[in-house]
Amino acid sequence: MTSIDLDTINVILATDCGSTTTKAILIQKVDGEYRQTHRGEAPTTVEEPFADVTMGVINAVTEIQELADRKLVDDDGNLIRPTSGSEGCDIYISTSSAGGGLQMMVAGVIAEMTAASAKRAALGAGAIVMDVIASNDKRRPHEQIQRIRALRPDMILLSGGTDGGNTTQVVQIAELIAPAKPQPRFGKEYRMPLIFAGNIDAGPLIEDVFDESIELMKVENLRPVLERENLGPARDAIHDLFLEHVMAHAPGYDKLMGWTDAPIMPTPGAVGNILQRIADQQNINVVGVDIGGATTDVFSVFEKTFNRTVSANLGMSYSISNVCAEAGMANVLRWVHFDMDERELRNRVKNKMIRPTTIPQSKEALIFEQGVAREALRLAYIQHKEFATTLKGVQQQRTVGDTFSQEIGGQTIVNNMTLNLLVASGGVLSHAPRMHQTAMMLIDAFEPEGFTRLAKDSIFMMPHLGVLAEVHTRAAVEVFARDCLIYLGTNVAPKGLGKANKPCFNYEIRGATLNESGTINFGEIKLLPLGPGESAEVVIEPVRGFDCGAGSGKRIERTVHGGTVGLVLDGRGRPLQLPEDRVTCQKTVGQWVDTLELYPAAERDAVAV
Repeated sequence: MTSIDLDTINVILATDCGSTTTKAILIQKVDGEYRQTHRGEAPTTVEEPFADVTMGVINAVTEIQELADRKLVDDDGNLIRPTSGSEGCDIYISTSSAGGGLQMMVAGVIAEMTAASAKRAALGAGAIVMDVIASNDKRRPHEQIQRIRALRPDMILLSGGTDGGNTTQVVQIAELIAPAKPQPRFGKEYRMPLIFAGNIDAGPLIEDVFDESIELMKVENLRPVLERENLGPARDAIHDLFLEHVMAHAPGYDKLMGWTDAPIMPTPGAVGNILQRIADQQNINVVGVDIGGATTDVFSVFEKTFNRTVSANLGMSYSISNVCAEAGMANVLRWVHFDMDERELRNRVKNKMIRPTTIPQSKEALIFEQGVAREALRLAYIQHKEFATTLKGVQQQRTVGDTFSQEIGGQTIVNNMTLNLLVASGGVLSHAPRMHQTAMMLIDAFEPEGFTRLAKDSIFMMPHLGVLAEVHTRAAVEVFARDCLIYLGTNVAPKGLGKANKPCFNYEIRGATLNESGTINFGEIKLLPLGPGESAEVVIEPVRGFDCGAGSGKRIERTVHGGTVGLVLDGRGRPLQLPEDRVTCQKTVGQWVDTLELYPAAERDAVAV
């Protein structure tokens, strides 16, 4: 990347080449501040009959060109660079998940230790992890070799051993990979890239194991000592190889790489990058989710530690049947506040699988789909919490209460009580008819505790801003703050369980537009008006047994921020428990629907509650 004078940057063009759609945004300096001004999209053209990703890019940029009345593409179909009056752009950057994104296999000695660290590094770099090979993964060597042979990953990440430790086991893992002769996904014209990020002493031995069919890259150890992970060098190597091998051999990407002013990043890696930047800059804990048709990505930054997981079988179209099977239809139906025929529901699910681009055509279909979304998000978050843990294998101080626990290390670092910001993206969340519905899907699925601000990505521009942050951090941060997020409001929810209609907490609110005090009973939820840009001081006094962040029964005062939905006072308790009896559950959920104004009154009357 050539050196860029950031002071001269006024017009920025960014694209995200997705598996089906290429999305372009234009960012311009307006009155001294960077703002996202126009957006365009077009079908991605990485596959036949076009087999040239740049065609989709030009089509999306051409749409922006017409909307912005600014010529960005010349008569030969190339981007105009640099700016000249009302033409061209100063910077062009891109992310990509076209062609299935970055697909990797990872391997380590112990599944719960070095293999888990390798998986964290790959996921953090934006990869889909196809499989994890470890010496203790309960498969026999011939089964592991067969699996490696069957996979066609873009690259392999191998880790194992602490620096200066035993080299035998990691070499044995390498000796499983070598005879399998893994083949790359995009054909035989290049060698399979393999990153070795294990015991530094094993490096020369690893070199001897592989022949010319493997392109070996050695980086610093992922776990130089048991007590510390060092994921950065491996992630950087993954990004480099993604460009040199995967993108270079994908249709049209060599041309696209010649256009960009920064390395192309995998879309999920870019989303993680902007969330990390914001979390670091504002010193907050963040969770972000992107729910798609086939997969659900969850990102988190807690206490400066970043994690990402991909729930490959939890989605809203291709994987909707998996969600219903894994959650159980009864769990999906608990969010539906009226009777639905189960046979009809199963037909709805199958229709969504074979017609994945359809959207709900009726009120009943919308409510059912949002029920499925709650379960998909809930299950994906459970998987994320199980993966985002402290390091296993680390010796810790033990208390008497830990004597009977067999687990050493591996506690989740995800703490809903310290979660400051919860960000939603993905069709079912971003395009819900009312933002109240988006907010409640987040609250019901993630069960945030204490004080949590809710937001959604307005037009899914986090990938664009993630790669922009590598080039022009100020522009990325300014656009993120002003145009990327639509703030829905704040949720206040004490942790604990109680008896129905008994007090959960007392509240007092002091603000320019909102002044109110009262009591929220257990099981009750209340929506108060607190608009975008507004804030208020909130005092919460939970009853004994409930904790809103200061301890059981202890008073806490915080500044809360409003949004398009407002301030939600949630006395339903944590963990959230719905009545098991179907009739009672319908009545309870129906009351929540009415209280939170999830559906307009005219529509609500059409459904028997």
